[in-house]
Amino acid sequence: MIRKIIPAVAGLALWAGLSAQAAEPNPAGSVIYFDAVSNQTLDPREPQNNSSFAQGPIMAIFDALVALNNIGEPTPGLAESWKYNADLTEITLNLRRGVTFQDGTPFNAAAVVRNFQRTTELGMRAGYAALETVSQIAAMETPDDHTVRLKLKTPNGQMPYLLGSQGGMMISPASLEGDGFGSSLKPVGTGPFKVRSFDSNVKTVMDRYDGYWGGTKGRPASIEHQFVPDGKARLNAVRSGQANLALIDPRLIAEAKAAGFAVQVNEKNSTWDIYINAKRDNIGKLKLRQAFMHAMDRQAVSDALGYGASKPTAQLFAQSSPMYDKALEEIYPFNQAKAKQLLAEAGYPNGVDVTWVLLNTTEYKQIAEAMQAMLGEVGIRIKFDVVDVSQYVTFRRPPTRGDIMMARWGGRPDPLQSFQEVTGTGGSVNAGDAVTPEIDALIDKARRLDPADPARMVVLKQLARLTTEQVSHFGIMTRSNVYAYKPGCISGIPAYLPTGNDRINDVQIAVGCK
Repeated sequence: MIRKIIPAVAGLALWAGLSAQAAEPNPAGSVIYFDAVSNQTLDPREPQNNSSFAQGPIMAIFDALVALNNIGEPTPGLAESWKYNADLTEITLNLRRGVTFQDGTPFNAAAVVRNFQRTTELGMRAGYAALETVSQIAAMETPDDHTVRLKLKTPNGQMPYLLGSQGGMMISPASLEGDGFGSSLKPVGTGPFKVRSFDSNVKTVMDRYDGYWGGTKGRPASIEHQFVPDGKARLNAVRSGQANLALIDPRLIAEAKAAGFAVQVNEKNSTWDIYINAKRDNIGKLKLRQAFMHAMDRQAVSDALGYGASKPTAQLFAQSSPMYDKALEEIYPFNQAKAKQLLAEAGYPNGVDVTWVLLNTTEYKQIAEAMQAMLGEVGIRIKFDVVDVSQYVTFRRPPTRGDIMMARWGGRPDPLQSFQEVTGTGGSVNAGDAVTPEIDALIDKARRLDPADPARMVVLKQLARLTTEQVSHFGIMTRSNVYAYKPGCISGIPAYLPTGNDRINDVQIAVGCK
């Protein structure tokens, strides 16, 4: 078992995710943030920016029509309110007045229409999130400058969530003249920070936008976002004063605390998760999947490899999420004898071979090799098919490759999207069909309900239980964002559950901090 092969890390507590209250914010200060993720472009419609781990600067530059709060609920954004018709085939947006883009262009109904038209014109060049948004729209009407009515192709209660992600981020119409896309787009939004300079996959420098409709109180004069792939280098940058905020690897928590830094752990709707291909003869068997779940000592894995920043999980949601259900964690306790029994009942009394598509990074290999040893103890023989990270799509795209694949699931704004993409037929990371047709039926049912309707949450909870019982994926442990900074210097980065990134829109640096 993993407890025999990897020493557990003791004495590291999971911090609550909110830093101690910083001192008075410095409006003349600059936040210099060293991140583990880069931006190839600053175009929210570009596919690379679909990644929920690459949206920090994007969210600071571009407001969306709908704002998602920290637990992912739709709230007023550039649309002050919205209303569906009775059958959810139309949604009417009432736009915020007095808003201007960072280049002085007014934000109005025409700007909204132009943004959606541009995404449609991009076609398959656009990212999935943006295309998913416009693909729901059959027609648009603008009764006046501050009202947009979207006529939908089918009943769809997901629109507030879609309009709160990249598909709903508004770009200045002046930037959309011509055919600028990706690196050739001038990134101008209505957000609290505007771009001063951009070096692809290296650095983004943003200045506070003093005309921001949401106010400037407490916001720093600038944010410098730097991509530094090496975790130790990011921590050393805070140590040397080259940065005043860094995203660090969980394995460096003890070192950061020993150096006297504040360490903030933001648990996310993000997990280390194993995707399955239910079309395979082996993984397609429920009893084999159940054997997997009983064979995994998720507590030991999170203790040893989470470094105090992870918790064992069988589901896709953090404990702070409205979707979390503690009872689901009790369905498949660690039980090697039960795992062996189920393996035999599945038709594998002498064990079974399973091919694991393994992404070639140190972190992935470390977790995978621990799981390989653990699963091997019950007769599940894991064979790795090692591929470059860029080849992860080979698991999903025909002809599919491998029985299972582990990845960092970054979460989605709408909990229903998580079920659609991980467990539903045709899901973006699901290589096979849903493990039972009932999953697809519940997904369709939830899709036809307004997020404001309490019945929607009931259906989502049913989905959560069904997908767990039927083992539509193998949850391992939660994933958190871990930040290091000098005590009292940084505040305003609460855990933001809708994406893998946390928002840096409201980050503050205290007076006296460099």
